[in-house]
Amino acid sequence: MLFGLLNLPWWGYIVATLVMTQITIFGVTIFLHRTQAHRALSLHPIVSHFFRLWLWMSTGMVTKEWTAVHRKHHAKVETPEDPHSPQVRGLWAVLFRGTELYKKESRDQQTLLRYGEGTPDDWMERNVYASHTRLGITLMYFIDVLLFGAPGIIIWAIQMAWVPFHAAGVINGVAHYFGYRNFESPDASRNILPWAFLIGGEELHNNHHTFATSARFSVKWWEFDSGWMVIRALQFLGLATPKRTPPKMVLAKDKQSVDTDTLRAILTNRFQVLANYSRRVILPVLRQESGRMKEMGKAGRAFFQKARTLLTRDASLVDSEGQKDLEKLLETHQPLSVVYQFRQRLQAIWAKSTATQAELLEALREWCCEAEAAGIAALREFVGQLRAYMPA
Repeated sequence: MLFGLLNLPWWGYIVATLVMTQITIFGVTIFLHRTQAHRALSLHPIVSHFFRLWLWMSTGMVTKEWTAVHRKHHAKVETPEDPHSPQVRGLWAVLFRGTELYKKESRDQQTLLRYGEGTPDDWMERNVYASHTRLGITLMYFIDVLLFGAPGIIIWAIQMAWVPFHAAGVINGVAHYFGYRNFESPDASRNILPWAFLIGGEELHNNHHTFATSARFSVKWWEFDSGWMVIRALQFLGLATPKRTPPKMVLAKDKQSVDTDTLRAILTNRFQVLANYSRRVILPVLRQESGRMKEMGKAGRAFFQKARTLLTRDASLVDSEGQKDLEKLLETHQPLSVVYQFRQRLQAIWAKSTATQAELLEALREWCCEAEAAGIAALREFVGQLRAYMPA
């Protein structure tokens, strides 16, 4: 049969292709990524096995291999040991050779041993899914041809290319190179788009790297995570249980003292705290200083545009040229130097991994007192808000 058992109109084949590729993407983001790699939610065995079966037929990927490679990416992000960092290997290498990089790392037994724990190890996984990866892909080919006829060959080809290009290439490559950042996580992750539906929510990559164990990737009210929408639908049906979502904190209206609740809220929500600091302290002071430098002309304005990134970016992500520009900026603009140093000191508080709670609390109180005394209005207002922080 030329058009298979279904014999669809031309647009029906497009819809069928989109539906099947989206099921594959949801299998990757919900089952492999959020459930297996990060344990952000638990799935009903029926849902888990459906995704395992579908991914076996539509990608040939092995759960343990994918999970191990992705966990290593998070553990070694943007270093030479990162399996697919465009900051190290180059954007084009990851974008167009992402599948090769994944396959190379997935064959490393040390990677599988160290990072692949806790993945399915039942009879089906050992004797079918992991042992006969090509069989599943072949089975999908015959199913597509049987259902759709000759167009099924094209549909199958698109299915086979969908995840290697979008997941191994676009997410691992573009999402560590271009886009916007809600949070200054210590890596180069970016949100490609705020409306994440084509790749199951994976477009919100900076949000994910900031809150890696969250089942929801959207953080701002205007961001959309299609993977989270599917999870919520499964949760409504009793088929999924999210374990964690991005942490929240509240402002206690009459709270004026820095106490253990303040400390707990800041430690749990440190990336939000840094984002608020950049928005409420650094950027107002930068705009104030920029307004005083109009006589510098076009070159001066360009320099201050770059300064916004240098002042808010994690220091580990600023290259040597950027470090020189930052030093020059801080030397010539005292207010910026003050607020930048207070930002670094605030980060250093939660970096004290061996400090006791009492020591951290004392360091935070000292920071607040000195920040208020610095004579910068934006900094003083931020301290007032900081004192009101409470865990949600």
